[in-house]
Amino acid sequence: MIGNFRDNSYDVIVVGARCAGASTAMLLARKGVKVLVVDHDQPGTDTISTHALMRAGVFQLRKWGLLHAIIGAQTPAVRRTSFIYDGEALDIDLKDEDGIAALYAPRRTLLDATLANAAAIAGAELRYGTGFSGFVTDDEGRVIGAKVRTPTGAIEQVRAPLVIGADGRRSAVARAAGAQVTRAAQNSISCLYQYVGGLPNRGYRWHFAPGAAGGVIPTNDGQSCVFVAVPPEVQADLRKAGPLKLDKIANRFVPALNDDLAGAEAASVPVLFPGLPGFFRQSAGPGWALVGDAGHFRDPITAHGITDALRDAEILADAVIAGTVADYPALRDSLSSKFFALTDRLAGLDWTMGEVQNIHHALNRAMKANQRWVAGTNRDLPIAA
Repeated sequence: MIGNFRDNSYDVIVVGARCAGASTAMLLARKGVKVLVVDHDQPGTDTISTHALMRAGVFQLRKWGLLHAIIGAQTPAVRRTSFIYDGEALDIDLKDEDGIAALYAPRRTLLDATLANAAAIAGAELRYGTGFSGFVTDDEGRVIGAKVRTPTGAIEQVRAPLVIGADGRRSAVARAAGAQVTRAAQNSISCLYQYVGGLPNRGYRWHFAPGAAGGVIPTNDGQSCVFVAVPPEVQADLRKAGPLKLDKIANRFVPALNDDLAGAEAASVPVLFPGLPGFFRQSAGPGWALVGDAGHFRDPITAHGITDALRDAEILADAVIAGTVADYPALRDSLSSKFFALTDRLAGLDWTMGEVQNIHHALNRAMKANQRWVAGTNRDLPIAA
């Protein structure tokens, strides 16, 4: 896969400089791969996120030597996870596993910048304000580079034997490749997010009520990311009645969440994720691959997307080095399949309190399996159907 090319060419082009793309670029550059990363946004831009890293994600950052930067930026340590079922709380204090005794939920402006900076230090070239405009292909249709739109609007052709799309769930790289959805979820939540100040760090607090869910996630600058989730059709009806207000929606659908918000001070306006069912896409082809939400998107109700992105970045980077990119999606899917199905069930918001607790027990087992794989204590997981 890796070869010698002209000085103005690269071994790999990564489209997207957020957590999946920046991680992939960093890992490849650390192996001596000549990497170009392009992103149409400017550095430091924010994005909608639940922020929460699970233990496998924290393990990755520590292994890569980046956790100290996240902690050093005053990201609060999370030492308790609480599941609140219609007001009844189940509190779980975190124990040390694989050397990780706390979780973290960094703002994306911090996390993405930390990973991108690490990629640059490793030798990757980053170009911001530069968008993907299509593939460069040879006479047989194999991808041999990318057309990128520079900040001046000019189109430049850049050569590389592999172009990686890390450009999100509406990936332009996926569209250019004709990457088909291979598995689709049936359900999706509509989620309203808002940052608030004035709340104590009580750890991750996940709320579940009949037909709704929500959460409080401590993050940087003394703020918490708060969200409330209802079915998309319910959110659509609420929008017809006027501007969406998180506290009013929480009070109506998840009263115990609203109790958690006592004393909160709004630090941002609410932002709506209207809903999008999860999917797996065909994620590798001749000269291209997809990573992060571009190739596999899971409903945000399980707050596992960033942890998935870091894991999949390592899987793909290892495959690039080994020359086995075509095999990368199978491993990703085997690690994600069970969790995907359970997330889809949870996003249906049509469970009883007893049923949702059973879903969480199964999710915990799937999460532990991923954690063991990331930590290297079990790399013999079977390929899931």
